[in-house]
Amino acid sequence: MIRRGEVWVANLNPGRGREIGKIRPVLVLQADQLNAIDTPMVVILPITTQVYPDYSVWRVSVRAKGRLLANCQVVVDQPRALDRERLGEGPLTTLSEEEMTKVERAFLGVCGMAKYLSPQR
Repeated sequence: MIRRGEVWVANLNPGRGREIGKIRPVLVLQADQLNAIDTPMVVILPITTQVYPDYSVWRVSVRAKGRLLANCQVVVDQPRALDRERLGEGPLTTLSEEEMTKVERAFLGVCGMAKYLSPQR
C-alpha cells in the first residue's frame, strides 16, 4: 500500500504546456484513508532536481536520502491526480514530519488558504 509522505517513481507523460512531465519521483499527498481503500487515483506532487530558491515559499527542498539520490524540491504548485497504474518503483524514501509540515503549509498557500505564508525553511 502506498502511504502519504512516501516518494514513488511515476510516469507524468504526456505533459502539456508548462506541466511537469517525464518519469520522475513524486510525493504522495493523498490521505492514507483513501490510499487504504484503493481508490483508482492518487493525489501527488512532482519532485524536481531543478532547485529554485526564489520559489521557496511554494516549493519544499528535500535532501537526498534513502533511494532518493539527489537534493530536490517538491513542486507544491503543480498538484496532480494520477491513475495508480502510473506509479512504479517505491517507496524511494519517506519525508519526515517536519518536511511534510512544510509541504502542507506550502500547499495551503498555493490553494489560497493561508492568510500569511512565510518560508520558515
